[in-house]
Parts: sequence; structure tokens; C-alpha cells
Amino acid sequence: MFSKILIANRGEIACRVIRTARRLGVTTVAVYSDADAGSLHVAMADEAVHIGASPVGESYLKADRIIAAARQTGAEAIHPGYGFLSENPDFVDQVAAAGLVFIGPSANSIRAMGLKDAAKRLMEKAGVPVVPGYHGEAQDIVLLATKAREIGYPVLIKARAGGGGKGMRRVDDPDDFSEALSGARREAKAAFGDDRVLVEKYVDKPRHIEVQVFGDNFGSAVHLYERDCSAQRRHQKVIEEAPAPGMTPALRKAMTEAAVKAAKAIKYSGAGTIEFIVDASQGLKADRFWFMEMNTRLQVEHPVTEMVTGIDLVEWQLRVASGEKLPKTQDEITLLGHAFEARLYAEDATKGFLPAIGTLHHLRFPERAPAGAAMRIETGVREGDAISPYYDPMIAKLVVHGNDRADALSALETALAETEIAGSVTNTAFLAALAADPDFASGDVDTGLIGRKQETLTTIPAAGDDVIATAALAAANVLEHRDPSDPWSSLIGYAHFHAGARNIALKLGENTIAARITPRMDGGFDIATDQGIHSLRASGGKRLARWPEHVTVFSGAMGYNFGVPDPLSKTDDAAVGTASLRAPMPGLVKVVRSGPGEAVVKGQPLLILEAMKMEHTIAAPHDGVIAEIAAEGAQVTDGTVLVRFIEADA
Repeated sequence: MFSKILIANRGEIACRVIRTARRLGVTTVAVYSDADAGSLHVAMADEAVHIGASPVGESYLKADRIIAAARQTGAEAIHPGYGFLSENPDFVDQVAAAGLVFIGPSANSIRAMGLKDAAKRLMEKAGVPVVPGYHGEAQDIVLLATKAREIGYPVLIKARAGGGGKGMRRVDDPDDFSEALSGARREAKAAFGDDRVLVEKYVDKPRHIEVQVFGDNFGSAVHLYERDCSAQRRHQKVIEEAPAPGMTPALRKAMTEAAVKAAKAIKYSGAGTIEFIVDASQGLKADRFWFMEMNTRLQVEHPVTEMVTGIDLVEWQLRVASGEKLPKTQDEITLLGHAFEARLYAEDATKGFLPAIGTLHHLRFPERAPAGAAMRIETGVREGDAISPYYDPMIAKLVVHGNDRADALSALETALAETEIAGSVTNTAFLAALAADPDFASGDVDTGLIGRKQETLTTIPAAGDDVIATAALAAANVLEHRDPSDPWSSLIGYAHFHAGARNIALKLGENTIAARITPRMDGGFDIATDQGIHSLRASGGKRLARWPEHVTVFSGAMGYNFGVPDPLSKTDDAAVGTASLRAPMPGLVKVVRSGPGEAVVKGQPLLILEAMKMEHTIAAPHDGVIAEIAAEGAQVTDGTVLVRFIEADA
């Protein structure tokens, strides 16, 4: 076993690797950028080395600096985590040339599976079923469009490099092919530096089921059963589970055998995932699954496999990379119970899952697992940390395990309802709505489920009277802790020569709420709003968080963020005007589709904003005439005015 390793990553995966290394007595070295100087993974590691500025291209993608940090600190091996350099074969070669060990597969294995088109040709030769499609080298648009017609619509355009849903477009109509291809190529180029694509048949009711495989340097390979990752939005996973619901013995046998065959075909060593697309239109059948791609690294969702097998995959990575054989044979790996992982993100589900930023002023996870269940919270942030625009906006992974799927799902719902995050918009309520959805709960899940139900799943319930009343009391500071030994602290509503009522203004979304708080003799309050009068005790009865100029009231998994306007402060609304469209997040203006003087209609695409390597279409919020529009190539921050419209009376 190694005595010291360097972790070439950040956030929750770096913290995850550190925990296992510490249990095994292995010293850890963290690397960090300017933005991560005070981060959790830096605090947890035994040593830390600064490697550059905040953008990933100036820090976490700088292979030479990472290798120099490893040599400087005396680390023997480098664990890449996931993302960044984890699937870069040139980095693996550089690590080996420096006399260090890469904790992962060989460069040859990564190259074999790194490009989806080449990987599929290789799998065909190995006897692994692949999705019908065009996986060739030629990239002429006429050829690709012709192949799409031959395959039959709908088709899926996919970047041949990378993953995570980037550079991927579904096309239902031949007339839309050119536009979709352009978008996929731009996104692929930005994310992976490679704009080449492949075209595949789109499966009508696709299930995304993947198999965890593990190999060693002695020619052995095993599987650790399957995970279902069908719950996706914009081709990115949201909730994963193991095992796959409705899995049949015949399909599991065929799929796991194919996965192990794929791993052995490239002499794979370390942790890897073979991803399959399954046609579930007629149930799960052994002849209706196809190879999609292989992820030659540890997956984000690996904890659900650990939960149902009892195996620490990071420990296995360290042991295999240090020259040991696989700790268990296939017969010794058993499947027990059911597990879910929900990805908690700083993102706005009501706005197409746009990434968000902000400071985590309040962060509370469940203190203990729900009754009869086990739970893990995988996170790389603490209360007070900032979600920056430089990196993936994941806050945490909430992982639960139960005796069966129903128990595990119940535990997931409970855990989500007990999670409290304030300071940034999050997807917690969306995750809870998905977990409670009848189709998801029954296991009838496919990759289109969220898209079909997105409006329902992302609808925010109106704040109840008790929620508004609690926010008003919190804004008035009457829910603050009071010293029971101080007789004056009990006189909450006391006023000497006038009535003790107070007026409070709250902002909820675009709405302003005026509340009048009147104390009662019994220590409670009457809170009057336009909706009527609500009586509440000083205890409030709701969970809440106070943060600068805001109050967040939690009701189940929903967090209602109320602004508490400062009457002495001035907004810039007058300077900007109401006839403007602001950037919903920091990003790069990639494409501008309209110009000054042009009349546009509500919903018309105006420009494309690239943020976190994904493209987001910004559409007109109403009919109007453009006065000014941001320039292509402009780097904008959250709230920057992108478009100004000519005022109606101008």
C-alpha cells in the first residue's frame, strides 16, 4: 500500500478519497486553486499545494503543476477523482514518466474507450451489442444528415469525446438537424476540445443502466452489479439507484457478462463503468440492451454500489494500483438491499435547471439516518462556503440504503425533507417531487420521465399562511432567542405609549408582501396580510434560517426565500429600467441571434449563454423591440443586462 498519495481534484470527491486514505493510514496531499484556498478538501488533507488561479484551465487541468506538487511532497501516486484529468491518457503517460503511479487504468485502456466511435467499433469486435448508428470518422454535414435519414428519426447527435450530456442533441425532424449539429459541435468543442460527433438511433423508451466493473493487473475482472441512472435532466443524472428496478435475472446475466467481457477486451485495471442503453418499451429483455460508452474512472454515483455490496471502491482502487490482486472473486460479491443517491445542486429547476451561485449561509443535513435505513452525506462544502461560477455547482450527494426499494425511497424522501440550505437556490424541492412521483416510485423510469413531467416537478407550491407568518416574525426579530432569566425578554410586544403593532415588508419572488404584526397577551402574534389574519406562537413552528437581508422558511423539502428589503437602500431598477433582460448566471455570450432595432416575440431565442461548459438559450420574455443586446464573446456576471428593450412609450 502507498504511504502518501496526491489527489488531483477538489470538492466532494477529494474529501471522499481522503476519508478512505485516512482509514488505511495513507497520508494525503490536496491541490487547490485560488477559489479553493479555504475549501473543505484542503482542510481535511494532511498537506496542500497551491496550483494556480481559479479557472480550471489555470489550475486543475495543469498536469505539469499537479505532477510537480506530487514530487515536491513525496507522494508516490496520484488519484484523479472524476472529471478534470481523470480520463486524459496523456496525463497518465506524464504521471508514469515522472516515476509516479496513476490510480486508475492504463493510458492505453483510456484511449481505447475515450472516443465513443472508436470504442463502439472495438466493442462490436468483442461481441458486445452496440446502438445502431454512424460511428465513422467522416464529419461532413451532408454525410451525417444522410446517415441520420438512413438510421431513421428520431436520432441522437453525441459528442464522440467526453460525457455528462455535453454536446448531445435529440433531433426529431430532418429540418432541425443542421441547427442541432451546430449546437452539439460548439458545446463539444468548448467542453472537450473536440467537435466531432456520432449519430445514433434514439430509443423511444430508453433506460440508462450501467454496470460497475473492476479489474486488476493480473488479468482478473469482476462486476459489482448494476446501477440505474435513468432519472436525468438535459442528459445529466439526477437520482441514481442500485439495483435497477425491474431487473430480470436474464438481463442482469447478459448485461454483467457483456460488461466484464468489455473490461477484459482492453485489459482493464481499476474502477470503471460500462454504460448501456436499454429499450424498456416492452419491459426489460436480455436482447434489448446496447453498449453506449465506458467511463474509465470512478463514477459520481459509486456510493450506491458501495451501499448494496459493502465494498469500498476507493480502497479497491488504492489496493489494485499498489499492485495487489482484486480483494474478492465474483462469487464473493453479493447484492444486499437497495440504495438511492440524490445529487443536491445549486441550480434553479424552475428556469430549466440553470446553475446558480451564492454563499451557503445555512447548511443543515439530517443528523441521523431515517429509521431502519443507512445514510451517507457526501459533500465538499461547509456552511459559509461559496458556490462559485468556476466549478460544478454540486453541494452534496445524499445517499440512503434500505432493505428494499420502498424502504430506501421512503428514507430518501425523509432525508430530503430534513435538508436545509439557504443562500443559494437549490434543487432540493425538485428532487423531493421526483422521489414522490408515482411513476418514479413504481420504478417505471426512463430518461424522458423528467422532461415529460418537468413543469409539474418544478412547480413551486404557493407559500402557506404559516410560512408567510413565520417569515414576518423572523424579519421582525421576534423569533430570536430570548434569555428566560431576563424578565424584560418575555415582553415581546411591549410598547409604552403606543400600540405594539409593527409593519413588515417581505419580498417573495416578484411579489411584495405587506404584513402587520400585532402581539397578543398570551405571548403569540396575529399576522395580518392581504390573505387575512394568521395567529402564531413566538416559537414559529417552522424551521427557518436568517441570512443577510433574507429569511428562508423550510416546509418539508421546500425552502421559501423571503427578501427583507432595507428601507434605507436603493435598488438600481430606476437606472436599468424594467424593459431589460438580465443574465441568470455568469457565463460567456456564445451566439447572438438578434440585433438592435429588431422586433421579437415572446419565447424567441435571442442569444446563447455558455456556463459551466453547457449552452443555455436565452429567450425573449415578452414581445418587443430590441434597443441593445450583448456582444458575442462578452463575459458576463450574474445579473448583467443582456438585452434592453425599447420602452413602450419611448
